[in-house]
Amino acid sequence: MHPTEVIEFMIVGIVIAIIIIISFILKGNWRMFGLVFATVILVAYSVFFTAHPYWIDVHIEKKVEMLEPYLEQQYPNEEWMITTVPHREDGFKHLNPYYIGVVFEDEPEVTYHYWVEKNNIYQVSFTTKKENLDELKYKESE
Repeated sequence: MHPTEVIEFMIVGIVIAIIIIISFILKGNWRMFGLVFATVILVAYSVFFTAHPYWIDVHIEKKVEMLEPYLEQQYPNEEWMITTVPHREDGFKHLNPYYIGVVFEDEPEVTYHYWVEKNNIYQVSFTTKKENLDELKYKESE
């Protein structure tokens, strides 16, 4: 489990515990309202925590579908492979899953990272072991 998930669980647990403690101090219908409110928060967070990875996957798929025509337009006779962050696997939680990596066939030692939002696509960075960055064929100027 990633540290941010532990922090999220702790915060939600503390909030629910505080609501339960306050509800036991209250009397009558307010006590029942507090317990129901704590239950609603717990269920809502559980649904969010379960659905969030799938929500990310749906958005990434849409962004990849938007990136492909852009690459075809920018580099019409080139071949490439698109990679995404496996955000559900251990060791990748700290990476932003919305960065889409592109590796061109004739430059396999470089991964270009793209950011896609609505109607805009940006090449935000690249990863390489090359010493001379002027040799990068697909580096887009800002």
